[in-house]
Amino acid sequence: MAKSLFRRKSGTEAEMSFVDHLEALRWHIMRSLLAIMVGAIIVFVYMDFFFGRVVMGPTNKDFITYKALCWFSHKVGLGDAMCLAEINLKLISTEMSSQFMMSFTISFVGGLIVAFPYVFWEFWRFIRPALTDKELSRTRGVIFWVSLLFFTGVAFGYFLIAPYTVNFFAAYTLSPDIQNTFTVSNYIDNIVSLVLGTGIVFQLPLVVYFLAKVGIVTASFLRTYRKFAVLIILIIAAVITPPDVISQLIVTVPLWFLYEISISIAARVNKEDLAEQNLPEEWS
Repeated sequence: MAKSLFRRKSGTEAEMSFVDHLEALRWHIMRSLLAIMVGAIIVFVYMDFFFGRVVMGPTNKDFITYKALCWFSHKVGLGDAMCLAEINLKLISTEMSSQFMMSFTISFVGGLIVAFPYVFWEFWRFIRPALTDKELSRTRGVIFWVSLLFFTGVAFGYFLIAPYTVNFFAAYTLSPDIQNTFTVSNYIDNIVSLVLGTGIVFQLPLVVYFLAKVGIVTASFLRTYRKFAVLIILIIAAVITPPDVISQLIVTVPLWFLYEISISIAARVNKEDLAEQNLPEEWS
């Protein structure tokens, strides 16, 4: 496999030298950075909107998630059980250049999110020549699925995880004598970590697919440790959501669903590998 990374398919396969390989990688990276830069410039030009309406959205009582949860709570007869209290969040800037630097952070992250499909496409173009025709046939639509999972994860982190997290830490105090006042850089760092983090976490099914292909993960392994995975998911949901069952389920169910999908994907890969090797399928 390592050797095939230095091979390009073009009628007849020609071996690439290590220098040629690095040169190709350099251009893939350069084009990816250019795409991110274009997205970042767009975000920077419209910074007032992206900062005031998007980044600071979870701090606004009229944020779509808060209104939707409260509407749902009344619809199912729970009253104000799922209505989040008004957020009393105060942000300060303690360094002269912090707000200026934060504008670049927001621009870069926004550009990365917008350009993600293209960035992954460049990555895929780089590794694709190393794959066999059979492997390529199994990875059709990979750019679409990777991008879909990433954007779904970003949306999940922004519209669900971030609001609950902001509410929890804004309201949590050790003593009523202590007032929560956060720096704007700390707030943005947390929002970025949550949004990009969930975008990456939602790649779990594809990560499991590739790990299963190389034999590192099996479906039986994932089934064996399912209870520990569910326990971790429940703990995370309990920490970042209000103390009511429905709110915790809203966070828990999608993550659990991803884990179950990963098990199914691993089982399919294991079954295909066993069929290729003409070995009897193991009990699972």
